[in-house]
Amino acid sequence: MAPTQGPIVPRRRIADTLRSLRDESGRTLEEVAETLLISTSKLSRLENAQGSPQARDVRDLIRFYRIENTQLAERLMRWVKASGRQGWWTDYSQTTATPGLDAHLAYESEATVARIYTIPLLPVLLQTPEYARAQYSTHEPWWSADEVERLVELREHRKHVLTEREDMAPLRLVAVTHESALRQFVGSRETMRAQLDHLVERSTAPNIELRVFPFAHPPLFSMSCMYAYFEFEDELDRDIVHIETHAGFRHIETAKTVEHYRGYHDALVAASLEPDESRALIREIQSAQFG
Repeated sequence: MAPTQGPIVPRRRIADTLRSLRDESGRTLEEVAETLLISTSKLSRLENAQGSPQARDVRDLIRFYRIENTQLAERLMRWVKASGRQGWWTDYSQTTATPGLDAHLAYESEATVARIYTIPLLPVLLQTPEYARAQYSTHEPWWSADEVERLVELREHRKHVLTEREDMAPLRLVAVTHESALRQFVGSRETMRAQLDHLVERSTAPNIELRVFPFAHPPLFSMSCMYAYFEFEDELDRDIVHIETHAGFRHIETAKTVEHYRGYHDALVAASLEPDESRALIREIQSAQFG
């Protein structure tokens, strides 16, 4: 799949609209492609939000579906323009070689809310540079020292979504992390002390809700892997789930399955400690294990 070099939300809006228009017209993918003298693969990519939509192709489809001079046509062309913007992560194109990470960063940049669960590491957006560096350093000799620094820099850039975004309010983060992540030794005792201090401090921000899933609670179905549920404010935009593994990200967008994951995360939140209780546990672990 081609790398995601810009915003995904406008592409998904274009894709959903073009699929709906074709369904309403009663035409097959092959029939529309043949009439417009474009390949079925190009039309399929447009209808599946893959690649960068070209204004000429979308204009041709607007004429084909006879929606010229309508608000829908105007929106489609506006989305084409928006989709052509370069994402900040393209500056790290060599660093984002992990399959699906570029798309993950695009969704993270555009979502209104990110509901995440992590085990056995702490949430990326709440990590200190030293913690991230220590984590990445365990990948040697696959990554050089320079590559590790580039990866740490990428993680630092990602944190901007929590404080400032162009034309958008900061991302709201609802994070559940397993208690094992607080006790997992990463780097040095000093690194862990500073990291847990940072968790306590950042978790008091108005747009950040951090909860700890404690050892004392029985395990839940969806707590064996890390994932992010991205939620969007506009009703045009469907929520999406990204499951994170060592091999990359797997995205889920089937409506029913996405709905299930929202329920899974709500169950994790309900079973976890309240934010103040979570901070108290973090302090307790910091003092007992890394003090």
